[in-house]
Amino acid sequence: MEKKLKCIIIDDEPLARELLKTYVAKTSSLELIGCYESAADAVRTVMDGKADIIFLDINMPMLNGIDFAALVPSGSRIIFVTAYDNYALQGFKVNALDYLLKPVSYSDFLKSVGRALEWKTMCDAYSSVSSSHHDQASPKTITIKVKNQLVQMRLDSIEYVEARNDRVIVFRKGSAPLPSLMTLREIEELLPSDTFMRVHRSFIVNIPLVEIVERNRIVFGKTYVPISENKREEFLSRLGK
Repeated sequence: MEKKLKCIIIDDEPLARELLKTYVAKTSSLELIGCYESAADAVRTVMDGKADIIFLDINMPMLNGIDFAALVPSGSRIIFVTAYDNYALQGFKVNALDYLLKPVSYSDFLKSVGRALEWKTMCDAYSSVSSSHHDQASPKTITIKVKNQLVQMRLDSIEYVEARNDRVIVFRKGSAPLPSLMTLREIEELLPSDTFMRVHRSFIVNIPLVEIVERNRIVFGKTYVPISENKREEFLSRLGK
C-alpha cells in the first residue's frame, strides 16, 4: 500500500489555498486533514501532532510562519510556501523541509512531496531501530539520522552533541563529526540520562568522558563547551567535584 502523508495547508490568500488544495487532491501520496487562513486558527490541529507535513505561508497577520514554526511538534515538518525568497535562511533554521516560491508549479510541488516521503520513510525506519534499542536493559549504541542514512554509533564514543545554527552535530572520539537531521531534543531523548547531560541549551556532554573543566566550560581537545550557570551545580555534582 502506498504511504500517505497527512498534510495541513495554512495560507491567508484564498487563491493560494485553493491551488494547494488542488495539488494535494491529485497527489495520491497526500491526505489533506486541515486547511486554514491563519496560523492562529491552525494551532490546535498542529499541536495534536497528527500532521506529517504543513504547507505554511510566511507573511501572515497576527502570527507569521517563522514564529509559528517554533510551535510545531518535532514529528511534523514544514514546507514553506511564500512569494518572498529572502526568508530561505530563516526557514531552514526552524528545520523546514523545503521552501517553495509562489506561484508554485505542480512539478516543484511534487519535488517537495518527494523529499517529504524520503523524510517520513527515514523516520519510520529510525523509529523501528530506536524501539529495539530501548527494549534492551542497557543500550550500548544509538542510531541517528545523517543525510539519507541511518548511522549506528557506540555511546562511549560520543564526547558531546552540539546544536549549531541549523544543524545538530555529533562529536566522537577519533572520528569525524557527524551532522544529523535530528533535533537536539530528539537525540537527548535517545541518550541515557545517567551518563549524558544537557549542560547548555546547545550542548549535551558525555560525563564519563569529561577530563578537564576550566571555569565555566568543559575542554575537549581544542574545543570549549560552555556550562550554563543554572546547570553548573548539578554538573559538578555529577562529575564528583
